[in-house]
This record gives sequence, C-alpha cells and structure tokens, in this order.
Amino acid sequence: MPDVSPTPVRNFIAVVEDDVEIAELVGELLVREGFEVALCHDAVELDRVVARRRVDLVLLDLMLPGEDGLSVCRRLQAGPVPVPVIMVTAKGDDIDRILGLEFGADDYLPKPFNPRELVARVRAVLRRTRDAHRPRAVSGRRYAFAGWELDAGSRELVDPQGHAIELTGGEFDLLVALLDHPQRVLTRDQLLDWTRGRDAAPYDRTIDVQLSRLRRKLEDDPKAPTIIRTVRGGGYLFAPLVRVSG
Repeated sequence: MPDVSPTPVRNFIAVVEDDVEIAELVGELLVREGFEVALCHDAVELDRVVARRRVDLVLLDLMLPGEDGLSVCRRLQAGPVPVPVIMVTAKGDDIDRILGLEFGADDYLPKPFNPRELVARVRAVLRRTRDAHRPRAVSGRRYAFAGWELDAGSRELVDPQGHAIELTGGEFDLLVALLDHPQRVLTRDQLLDWTRGRDAAPYDRTIDVQLSRLRRKLEDDPKAPTIIRTVRGGGYLFAPLVRVSG
C-alpha cells in the first residue's frame, strides 16, 4: 500500500531583512533545514504576512527602511498572540542587544553569524516558545458583543436574556480566538493553530465541528450567519464590535 501518512506541519518563519542577497541566503538555509519561509524586506511586508497566517518565528533585522526593528519587535509582542523574535543586526553594541531583549526579543544574533549557530538558535527558540506563545484567555477579562457577555475567568457565556450558556473547552478556546481578532478574516489554519497548536493534524476537521456548534449556541443562523461569517476563499470573520474590559 502507498504511504498515506500526513505530511508533518513545518514551522513558518518570516525573515525580515532589507539586504536582498542576505535575505535569500538565510531563506535558502532555513528551507534546506525543513522550515517554511517568507522573505520580507520591511515592516509593511511583514504585516501583510502576519495578517494572512500564523508566523511561528520572526528573524528580524534591527536596521530596516521605514519602521525600525525595535519598533516592529515591540508591536509583535503587544498583540494578543505574541510572536517569537530573534533580533539579527550588524551592530555589536551591548545597548542594542539589551534594548532588543527589553522590547521582547527572544534571542539576539549579531552579524556576521555562523549558519549552524543561526539554525541552532532558531530551533532553541521554537522549542522554548512553542506553548508560551499560544493565545490564552486572560483571567478576569470580560468580552461584550451583540448583547452577549463572556467572562474569561469563569468561562461563563451569558446570552442577551441573561441565561448562562455552557461551552466545551474547545468551543471556549475558539470563541476567545475570535473575540481577540474581531472584524478580521481568520483562516481555518489560523484558528486551528491558535486553538489546538502543533498537535493539530493536517485536514483536522475539529474547527468545522466547533464552529457549527458555536454558531448554534450563539443562535447564529447557519444559513445566514451575522455573528460568525464565512468568507468565501478566505476563512471566517467575527462581525460584531467587541468591548473588552478587565
């Protein structure tokens, strides 16, 4: 029988480097090591990649045209799902290294670097941050949307009439992921990664089942949903405005 084992999920790394030659060399190295890579030459290109799909790690040059690497690093750590960052720069000043780490970088590598050391540091950061950077509900945070309320601490969902609605663990995680990214198209793979992490297998249909159940509990008509909308060829969009407190 032919081998039908699922293809392993590869870590996705964004290389942000304005020197085209260096970016291509680093990209080729990481691809040979089994990673999936996107090359970005500035912060604008990185933002497009991050908006499109989950990024497991950003290899970020300090000196960039436009927004600099320190500012980008701070933004990546400020979101609901912090992205692991290795800061790469030609500067060897301790001040740059310290600032990078204080702004949230997970590691720092000065140029020129040994390719084997780069790969080793990438693997080390991915191991260290695999679970730490998965989104988690913040205890005490409350969400309000379209008359509904969700208490992240107690995991209690209350409908507009004041009735408590029971959620499974998977439904709760999915709802929090949607509430943390309202009015933004999220791909099925993003939701799968954010709720199940790297334990999810390719072609996992869990998200489809949980979305269907969550829509029913939110009284969202599956034929004409107004809360969790399906975007053709794109994914899903949580349509209501979300107020967050706590």
